[in-house]
Amino acid sequence: MASAQDRILEAAANRIATTGAVALSLQDVAEAAGVSKALIHYHFTDKAELLTRVAGWLAGEVVERESRALDEVAPAHAVDALWRWLDGELARGDVRVLLDLATVPTDGVRDAVREAAQARRAAAARTVQRLFGLLSLTPRVPVTLMADVLVAFVDGMALDATLAPERNHRVAFDVFWLAMLSLAE
Repeated sequence: MASAQDRILEAAANRIATTGAVALSLQDVAEAAGVSKALIHYHFTDKAELLTRVAGWLAGEVVERESRALDEVAPAHAVDALWRWLDGELARGDVRVLLDLATVPTDGVRDAVREAAQARRAAAARTVQRLFGLLSLTPRVPVTLMADVLVAFVDGMALDATLAPERNHRVAFDVFWLAMLSLAE
């Protein structure tokens, strides 16, 4: 069973996905987590600290899932494995919540979102290196640049999945990776 703190973080992330970070109410989080508002204040001094911790927690979760996306996959199925990871992220909505948290005008939250973005870029760089390695390809452009493009693409997909959930995002994903792989020697 998840700890109370984890239930609070998860409930806060789910509420942000529904109502947005700015409109988040600690009472709503307490009800969704099945805890008292006092327990939230025990773990988090205020809403800003809760949002800060949600950003770090979600980034860790997203990075962890991305790092496992290419585990034990045959080269012929590597791009499909990345699609399964991204499709899961789009369904989960965690990236969309991170993007929403970037709009919170609080220094601590902004710092946490900035750190989350750095962690995601580092994970994307590892993903690009692993994919190109699995396919026995060598990138012609810096991997860090490709990682930044990958993060921007994932962010755009997360926004688009929110605005147009009926859209077939696999087509855009495939076109994106065809373009990225064309940057190989």
